[in-house]
Amino acid sequence: MIDLDYLNFLENILTENRKNKFLKVLENRTKHFTVVVEDVFQMHNASAVMRSCEIFGIQELNVIEQRYGKSIDKEIAMGAQKWVDINKFDNVVNCVETLKNKGYQIIATTPHENDCLLDDFDISKPSALFFGTERDGLSEKILQKADGFLKIPMVGFTESLNISVSAAIIIQNLTNRLRNSDIDWRLSDNEILEKRLAWARNSIKDIKRIEARYYGACSDFTS
Repeated sequence: MIDLDYLNFLENILTENRKNKFLKVLENRTKHFTVVVEDVFQMHNASAVMRSCEIFGIQELNVIEQRYGKSIDKEIAMGAQKWVDINKFDNVVNCVETLKNKGYQIIATTPHENDCLLDDFDISKPSALFFGTERDGLSEKILQKADGFLKIPMVGFTESLNISVSAAIIIQNLTNRLRNSDIDWRLSDNEILEKRLAWARNSIKDIKRIEARYYGACSDFTS
């Protein structure tokens, strides 16, 4: 449960513009779709994917770091790491099982399967969108566990796009269609409160000192 008194305490430190911005952004946030990147060799691409998630309203980014295990490039992400939740996994099986248990279907983005073009994709089901490495694409493990395949229609000689470009195209298309649908895609009331609290904490400098002051005052009041 969210400590509403604590949330109010933190939000009173913020400007009205900042608080209103939080509410406006949260109106368009969703967990109906989630994004997964697998062993992305060039971390600026993973960071760019995170930025696309943030811009187009995807709240969670899942990162499988089985081989490379690098950190998100904060310069490329341009602050997106403050607003997007990052879930890290050390292997494919753990990631896939976790997402399936949350109710997501596993969708592999690949130009090699003639299953579903982007504009024909059924947006009604909660879906985890998997993106692979720049060099090798998605691993065979994910392709075997996928519930479906999704690809961007292309009419040129080049077979595939850079992962960050592919992710941006797919995320923008699906989230735009989602917001124009009757699907219940928004965050729950409790999830919104959780994000307001997390974002308030991320926005306040010296948050540990502020928290110590708050909880110290609460302790003095109840003792």
